[in-house]
Amino acid sequence: IARLSLERLIENGRIHPARIEEVVEKVKNELEENMLEEGERAAFELGIPGLSKDALYHVGKLKYRSSYGQNVLSHSKEVANLAAIMAGELKLDVATAKRAGLLHDIGKGSIVEGEGAHAIVGAELAKKFGENDVVVNIIASHHNDKEPESFEAILVQVADAISASRPGARRESLDTYLKRLENLENIAYGFKGVEKCYAIQAGREIRVMVSNEQVTDEEATVLARDIASKIESELKYPGIVRVTVIRETRIVDYAR
Repeated sequence: IARLSLERLIENGRIHPARIEEVVEKVKNELEENMLEEGERAAFELGIPGLSKDALYHVGKLKYRSSYGQNVLSHSKEVANLAAIMAGELKLDVATAKRAGLLHDIGKGSIVEGEGAHAIVGAELAKKFGENDVVVNIIASHHNDKEPESFEAILVQVADAISASRPGARRESLDTYLKRLENLENIAYGFKGVEKCYAIQAGREIRVMVSNEQVTDEEATVLARDIASKIESELKYPGIVRVTVIRETRIVDYAR
């Protein structure tokens, strides 16, 4: 609202108190209408009927929210599709999984209006909007703030995690990124015979140089598997991490 209002005031050139209030109110009303339209569009694209006007409005509000650089409305639509696909494969309730997937983060658009975690706020809103108890529980439990009471609730948790953690979905801070690379290298350095290691490809690969005097070719194969297993058990990361162990043998002679 502030950005759009400032742009219009600067473009018009008439900036005084009465004009500011007029423009802010006009922009606010336009955004209110746009939020409802965005919610209706999302429900139409996903084929979700019967959502109340208030529910559609709160879905549309998510267009103007982001989480770690990921647009929350796009994320919610993705979760709805993923949950529906998995529900179909498992012969579960596709409509419920899709509906709850779209609504699972509506609390993020209204967290300032209530107290507590966004999952709980979202569940309270969904109940207020007339959603059934199954959908309400799915929303409340998608971060385990409440116990999941259906298989569809588990699917929405999984879909939420997939959408949030897939490579490129969210930005991470520089400190977090550097810490992740450091943790990868520290794990490798904890094994005997490792001389140097480098986390490369934005943490998607770690190259480990070992001493050919301390590590045989057979042991290098085992070492790669052991490092990969330790990374799996101790670190959280998107996608996969390739572990490359390099054991170099140099034989030097001279022609005189």
